[in-house]
Amino acid sequence: MIEIDWAGEAGRLRASAEGEGGWNAAVARTLVRDTDQVVADVGCGGGGMAKALAEALPGATVVAIDADPDVLEQAREHTGGLVRCALASMDDGAEPLRRAIDAPADLIWASASVHHAADQQAAVAALASLLAPGGRLALAEGGLPARNLPWDLGIGEPGLELRLDLAQDRWFKVMRESLPGSVPMPYGWTDALTRAGLVDVTTRSVLSETPAPLSSSQLERVVAGFRSRIERLTGGGGHGHVVVDEDWLEPEDLETWEQLLDPEGPYFLGRRTDLAVLAVRSVHLGHAPR
Repeated sequence: MIEIDWAGEAGRLRASAEGEGGWNAAVARTLVRDTDQVVADVGCGGGGMAKALAEALPGATVVAIDADPDVLEQAREHTGGLVRCALASMDDGAEPLRRAIDAPADLIWASASVHHAADQQAAVAALASLLAPGGRLALAEGGLPARNLPWDLGIGEPGLELRLDLAQDRWFKVMRESLPGSVPMPYGWTDALTRAGLVDVTTRSVLSETPAPLSSSQLERVVAGFRSRIERLTGGGGHGHVVVDEDWLEPEDLETWEQLLDPEGPYFLGRRTDLAVLAVRSVHLGHAPR
């Protein structure tokens, strides 16, 4: 069983919002229209995209919505008064979200949040019901796993990053099954948008690439990302993940990760010059009928 204490995740989500400012701004510019008046970021996390949308649409009403008050507070601080923040959960259906937005939305953004809803299709349908005629729902879900490491690190078995992805995929399956009232969704996000009554459904995938050598700040973010992933799989680090009777990583790989993430050790990732950033994130877009 896996439970996530989102209050324990709030700081990490704020750091992610700060680190992904460039990506958020670039994507926001491709989504907005000059005529947009009401925009919402549902499951806003640290408020990164909410802030980017507000900056791309001066004068529009932008609402950042999250189900956890501690996470929402981080978003409020990060957005600095540019957006209105509201507490609501997709698991409670459309009406709390409708009250939070307080008007039909021209654009709704939901990034890596719908997959935490017990019934993902019901959540997509709820979000779609909040759109004004011709409004758009953008779901940032999936893509390709990020790549940061060389295949052979000179320690442990080669392919360490690939095996971490596999372990995280198994973790995700159990996380989904652990949600109270979890409902399978055995089809893709474009089908989910279509089943919710949206039209002109499509997917845009965005490539992010920073070649080696990374700057010190970029390197810090990469190392922090790996540390967070390992803590998630081991139940450590105070993130509030409760994992029962599961060994996600092989002991040999876990030992390797401990050495790679040890700032005092000889194999610390933060001193390498061959780490890079290569990621592809997908945004699935549907339009409300006019």
